[in-house]
Amino acid sequence: MILTQKQTCQLGIRLSIHQQHSKIDQILIHQQIELLEVLTGFETNNKYEIKNSFGQRVYFAVEDTDCCTRNCCGPSRPFTLRIIDNMGQEVMTLERPLRCSSCCYPCCLQEIEIQAPPGVPVGYVIQTWHPCLPKFTIQNEKREDVLKISGPCVVCSCCGDVDFEIKSLDEQNVVGKISKHWTGILREAFTDADNFGIQFPLDLDVKMKAVMIGACFLIDFMFFESSGNQEQRSGVW
Repeated sequence: MILTQKQTCQLGIRLSIHQQHSKIDQILIHQQIELLEVLTGFETNNKYEIKNSFGQRVYFAVEDTDCCTRNCCGPSRPFTLRIIDNMGQEVMTLERPLRCSSCCYPCCLQEIEIQAPPGVPVGYVIQTWHPCLPKFTIQNEKREDVLKISGPCVVCSCCGDVDFEIKSLDEQNVVGKISKHWTGILREAFTDADNFGIQFPLDLDVKMKAVMIGACFLIDFMFFESSGNQEQRSGVW
């Protein structure tokens, strides 16, 4: 069987992702401070460094949305997030469609699709309706439920970390967590540049590790992103 150039490229990306993700049980995500955004309040494309537990950068993520979408839709905006490796090759793509930002509309809640390599879905993160708690379901590429994520009732990073627990489907066992790290009073007050940590079992399927990265970005935009006059949300409402 002869592979086309596109198939060969996708196979190479899959092998690269497998090599990177199979060795890690923790990921750090650091959002870069945008000077123009700090000075003017004008929303720019978000950029992030994705690092391993040793602080070594393994990926770079950049938002790809137009100016009108960013500044009119604010944190609720649909986006494409492109994740690039250290060789400059796009290895993952995250697609967030436009959805309702309030639990008043349970039929149209937030979700994000994770593609690795780009164009090949490996999983989804779907917001689950709950009157008080931020809850999400992690699904595989077949839209089968795999894990759950549950956050605190009040999502506020006031002088401390905010943890979203990764749980088994029955929610009886905690297998990891996504944490929004406290970055200090000045950075928290004057920027929306956030730091996150993701912890998961070392033997977790590499596709699900990629989906956890998508879950982290969805949580960031839903609860910790501010834009213009729109402040950060403190809960599901």
